[in-house]
Amino acid sequence: MLMPKRTKFRKQFRGTMKGKSNKGNKVAHGQYGLVALEPAWITNRQIEAARIAMTRYIRRGGQVWIKIFPDKPVTAKPAETRMGSGKGSPEYWVAVVKPGRVLFEMAGVPREIAAEAMRLAGHKLPIKTKFIENEGQGDVYVPVVNETLADAKKAAHSAAVEEMHEAEAKAEEGGDSIES
Repeated sequence: MLMPKRTKFRKQFRGTMKGKSNKGNKVAHGQYGLVALEPAWITNRQIEAARIAMTRYIRRGGQVWIKIFPDKPVTAKPAETRMGSGKGSPEYWVAVVKPGRVLFEMAGVPREIAAEAMRLAGHKLPIKTKFIENEGQGDVYVPVVNETLADAKKAAHSAAVEEMHEAEAKAEEGGDSIES
């Protein structure tokens, strides 16, 4: 689960979620993104569930970036406790998300697969989301992960055989011109 290694203070105020997201509202790393349309607290478990849903659908192809981090502790008092006696202990961690924030980014997969993976991830989150594309595509290099070692060997072998045939063809053409 995502959570900070250490924090300056154990407990935080609740705060407000007014306005739209100023930072993190553009697709920076990948080709595709999932944008929040509502303000919310997203827990570390929800982020992890969305990540798993995406990576399972794309079958370890491409690359996924998580653009939010749960750094706010949420406290809760035990059940059947009387009022007073201070603030409760930290129970879980949340990321404060405002409308317009890019939650996840993806690259190295076709658009249809990315759109479906992001849709599945959006169902794991407690807010409405939207799939977007980066205008400046192609600035990210993502190696192909789906290719197995056997596939790579086959491709290398077929390339070597093709080169050998081309060399033989050139030799025959050169040989024909010498004979005549």
